[in-house]
Amino acid sequence: MAGLYTDAFLEALGAHVSDLAGGWGLSPRTRARLLNISENATFRLDDPEAAAPVVVRVHRPGYHSAAEIASELAWIDALREAGAVETPAILDRADGDRIARFEHDGEVRRAVGFAWMDGAEPPADARLAEGFGRLGAISARLHRHVRAWTPPPCFVRKRWTYETTIGPAPHWGDWRAADGLDPQAIALLDRLRETLRARLAAYGEGPDRFGLVHADLRLANLLVEGDHLGVIDFDDCGFGWFAYDFAAAISFLEHEPWIPDLQAAWLEGYRMVAPLPPGTEAMLPDLVMLRRLLLTAWIASHAETPTARELVAQGYTRGTVELAERHLAQV
Repeated sequence: MAGLYTDAFLEALGAHVSDLAGGWGLSPRTRARLLNISENATFRLDDPEAAAPVVVRVHRPGYHSAAEIASELAWIDALREAGAVETPAILDRADGDRIARFEHDGEVRRAVGFAWMDGAEPPADARLAEGFGRLGAISARLHRHVRAWTPPPCFVRKRWTYETTIGPAPHWGDWRAADGLDPQAIALLDRLRETLRARLAAYGEGPDRFGLVHADLRLANLLVEGDHLGVIDFDDCGFGWFAYDFAAAISFLEHEPWIPDLQAAWLEGYRMVAPLPPGTEAMLPDLVMLRRLLLTAWIASHAETPTARELVAQGYTRGTVELAERHLAQV
């Protein structure tokens, strides 16, 4: 849905979010300010009469159903209750529903309010290794929780498998549509795709290695405040390989020379909480390339977002081809 987030569209969304503020107990003096655009548009509501801001996520149309959104919120509730991760509380509305709805251009949009969480995104440099052990431990706690948790009967989330990422039924579109891919590059990435298909099939989807994952633990979804590491934005959570959470954590950084240090720290932190299934460490480079090719498709299908525009300008697609060449030479 390229072209969705035009200035006029974002201005209209902001007005709708301001209109919804009263449902979260905020005063008429509340003002909405855009925080970021990625899959969704996220706003900050500031009310001079409230103790803290409220974060409102307006869902991108056509991505998640109401049942999928409700399922995400159910998992967040369970994680908070179990103390498995620090993540913002979901805010109830005055009408008892936590999913607000409004109509724009004849289409229903959905929005969810979250409590404010202090913190800043970690810097994208070699110092990340100091915190990736904590992220590995958090990932292990998330996965341990999933293995013991019984979801509610109506729980439904997307599956992040070969077929739905870079295969025949991709959630984020065809990676071949990415800007800057010539026939030679497409042929190379097709070789990568086929290699990943075979290796993922051999690794399998047993319950010790495949289940509900956050699926987007990249730096933008982490908040550091002193000794606390908070996790936000479970919007992409779904059923996938547990180790995919490491691949997602290094999104947009895959080319950096200090990635092996991040991987070693993540593995050490993970193993302090839970064991890794046999063969998992060897699969991490494959999952990183799966994520990289998936993000290449995301950039093509979300071309209007600031993140996609910046990555295109930086030559992200060309970088994907270079990483694919290196990976195929090593497997």
